[in-house]
This record gives sequence, C-alpha cells and structure tokens, in this order.
Amino acid sequence: MREEEHIIVALDVSSKDEMFRVLKKIDQPGCYVKVGMELYMQEGPDIVRELKAGGYSVFLDLKLHDIPHTVNRAMKGLARLGADMVNVHAAGGSEMMRAAVEGLDEGTSLYRPICLAVTQLTSTDQAMLENELLINRPITDVISEYAALASASGLDGVVCSALEANQIKTRTSPDFLAVTPGIRLADDAAGDQKRIATPAQARAFGSDFIVVGRSITAAADPAAAFQRVLEDWRNETWKITN
Repeated sequence: MREEEHIIVALDVSSKDEMFRVLKKIDQPGCYVKVGMELYMQEGPDIVRELKAGGYSVFLDLKLHDIPHTVNRAMKGLARLGADMVNVHAAGGSEMMRAAVEGLDEGTSLYRPICLAVTQLTSTDQAMLENELLINRPITDVISEYAALASASGLDGVVCSALEANQIKTRTSPDFLAVTPGIRLADDAAGDQKRIATPAQARAFGSDFIVVGRSITAAADPAAAFQRVLEDWRNETWKITN
C-alpha cells in the first residue's frame, strides 16, 4: 500500500458540488476519502457510487447503531455500494456487530468492505464518560474492552484515537486495524476534538489509517496541506526523540 493510502480525507461537506470542489483543490486523484452522515444524508448512496467510479477509495462513516436485525439489513445494502470501509458503534454489543459482518458477507459480490467498530468518539473525554454516559471506568479501559469485543465479534478493526492504538493492538492483535480520527498538524487548533495527535504521533502509536478533515480541507492550500500531512506521517524523527 502506498503511503498516501493511509491518509483518509474527511469530506465533511453537505453537497456533491462542494465535495468535488474540495477534491479538486486537494489534487489527489484516487485518494482515500471519508463520506460521513452530513454528505450521505444530503446526496444519498449515489455519492459513494460516483466516488468509486472516479477511482477513489471510500470509508462510509455512518456509525450504525441499532438492533441486530436492522443493522444486518442495512449492511447488506451498503455492501452493494462498493464502499471500502464501513463502521458500527461497538456500544451496540456483540450480537449487533456479528450481524453487521453477516450482512456485509451476504451483500458482497466481489470483496467485503473493512468493518470497523467505533469505540468512543474522539470528542469524548473522561468527564463526559463518567458524568453523561455514566461509565465509571477509565476511558482507556473502556476503549480496550470495546476493541476486544469487536475483535471477538469478527470485525476487522476499530475507530479510536491514536492515543489508544497501541494498547488496542496489544489487547487484540497486531493485524487488528486502528483507524484514527482526531488528527491535527502541530500548529492547528484542536477544535471539538479532545484526544488528538499529529500524523507522526499517530503512526508511532500504531495507527494504520489516519482520518484528516479540517487540517486539509479548511487549509488555504489543501494540496499543500495534504503534502504536509503525508510528510509528517512519514516522519521517523518523532519516534526516535519522543
């Protein structure tokens, strides 16, 4: 896999026209992109088909969380779109996660999309976990247990912050994927993310893919910003000196 393919650009826009304007500015034909709820809800399944027809790899980030039967049926339909990566919430439990994989298997004709479980959103911190979600355990323990449950349920990996990637691989296996949002360049604002890392830090921590949105798409020069992210991802210095 080329280094560029480890960087997933988050297309957090609300229309197809805006999406294509962003892609033109990034100037990375066939790169890996993330389609989230905002864009999917506005444009529907055809947006995935158009991106695939244009040679892009697609992470369809819908974070399904429902009863097992509903998730199974939904995944069966999503598999037919040709997305390369899809996800569910690990909080839906093992039966729901197994149903998701079964639905993907049933709906796939050529290859099954990578199926990930969201452990905790990168906007969640320890205070929110305890005071709002009423989970009185360290957030790292919760994420590790959710990851182990996802692995046992047959999923391919998790969505987590880069800070948890190494412990997740230790808890599961080195081949269990860690796809990490909350990525910022060193001089970027954190925004609404709480558990963040730079591309170099994410790689050192064990991330397999990084999801980068505003650091690229909101930059004055998105093409140059993509290259900065790529250069930082390739950076070996952070591993040696930190």
